[in-house]
Amino acid sequence: MSIVSDDPADMPPLLRPGESADPAQAFRVLRDRAALWFEPGGQTLIVTFDNLATLDHPYPRQPWLKSLVQGMGFALLGVQSFAKDWYRNPDAAPLVQGLVAEGFFARFDRVVFIGASMGAFGAINMATLVPGAAVIALSPQSTMSKKIAPFEGRFGWAVRRGDWTTPAFLDAADAIRQIGHAVVLFDGRITEDRLHAARLAGPSVQLLRIDHTTHEAVRVVLKCGALGPLIAGVAATGRAGPEFWQAMRNRRSVRKWARAFFETVTAEAHPARIRAAGGVLLKQDDYLFVHRGLQTLAQTPQD
Repeated sequence: MSIVSDDPADMPPLLRPGESADPAQAFRVLRDRAALWFEPGGQTLIVTFDNLATLDHPYPRQPWLKSLVQGMGFALLGVQSFAKDWYRNPDAAPLVQGLVAEGFFARFDRVVFIGASMGAFGAINMATLVPGAAVIALSPQSTMSKKIAPFEGRFGWAVRRGDWTTPAFLDAADAIRQIGHAVVLFDGRITEDRLHAARLAGPSVQLLRIDHTTHEAVRVVLKCGALGPLIAGVAATGRAGPEFWQAMRNRRSVRKWARAFFETVTAEAHPARIRAAGGVLLKQDDYLFVHRGLQTLAQTPQD
C-alpha cells in the first residue's frame, strides 16, 4: 500500500469550487465520505476502487494500483472511500456523476473500472454511469443485503453499520446487465464468492473461476504478474486474453495459492494424491507447510 504524507506537495491539487476536471492535469476532489484522485496518462483510463484492506490505511493514501496502472502508460482515476461501506455513501456516486456531467470520461478512448471485494461491488455499480465502460471485478460481492443474498454472512460489523435498504446501487447483479463487457474472477471453492459470481453471470460477463486463490484472489493474480495482462486485455478487447492465462501459470510458485491447493488435497485424505501434490509443490519452493503435511501423513496409520 502506498502511503503519502499530508504535505500538499505529495498529492495532486484539489479542484477549486466550479473548476472542471482536465484529463491532462492531475487533480483531487475531496468530500466528507469519499474522494477522487486522478493522474493523467494515455487515452485509456483505469478507474480503481479501494477495498477492505486498503481502508486499513488512513487517508491520504495513493489510489489502489497507482504504480501498476501508471507503469502501463494508462491514466488513473482512484475512487476512494473513507469507510468500509461498499461505496454506499452520499458522496461516492455523485463524485463520479459529476465527472460524467462534465464529459470527462468521454475524452478517453477506453475506460475500465476495476476493484476487488468491496471495491468490485463499487466498480460494477458505478461503471453503469459511464457508457461503454468495461469492468474487472475480483472476488466481488453482488450485494450485502441479507434479503437478496441470504448466503452472505461475512464482514458482519461493517455490513451492520451500512445501508442495505436504499435501492440505488443496491444490487450489482442488476447493474452488471447494463455493462457491455465485464470480467468476474473468483475462487469457486469459496461458497459465498461462487454464489455471488452465479448471480452476476450473464451474456456480457466472462466468468474466470480460478480455484485456490481464496477470497483474496487479487493477491494471487498480482503475485503471478497477471493483473497487468488482465487489465490490458480487458482494455483492448473487453475480455481476459492469452497473456493473462500464461501469467497465471505462475500460481504454483505463489505461497497463498500453493497453501490453499495443498490444504484442499490434504482434506481429501487420499495419501497418494497428497504425496504427489507435495512433490510437485516442493519442486517449486521449499514450502514448510508441505513438509509438515507430508510428515503428518507419514505418521498417520494407513488402512
